[in-house]
Amino acid sequence: MVEHEDRLSRVFGALADPTRRDMVARLTAGDATVSELAEPYDVSLQAVSKQLKVLEEAGLVRRSRDAQRRPVHLDAEVFDLMTKWIERYQRQAEERYQRLDAVLARMQGTASDEPREEGAAG
Repeated sequence: MVEHEDRLSRVFGALADPTRRDMVARLTAGDATVSELAEPYDVSLQAVSKQLKVLEEAGLVRRSRDAQRRPVHLDAEVFDLMTKWIERYQRQAEERYQRLDAVLARMQGTASDEPREEGAAG
């Protein structure tokens, strides 16, 4: 469990940076080289490589060798890990809201059962 949580911390930490989030979003369309990923940014290839290293250490991307090309590949498996974590807390939050809705419905039902005063609006 601790290893699982540690991996999530690395993933969410890596995604905390907007440039890295943008790179991940762009990689959802397909593999890209470091040069291709660097195009929209006004930074060096070395800076982009450092950003990719953070994503790689978090398990979000991996680099491979394809002849002279070294494409960066998005590892979608890590999104399953994130999705499961998010869904667990989403279910818990939804259950709390459902309980709150039930309490509010009972309170409104009780309030509407009370006799009205004469001349009261509504």
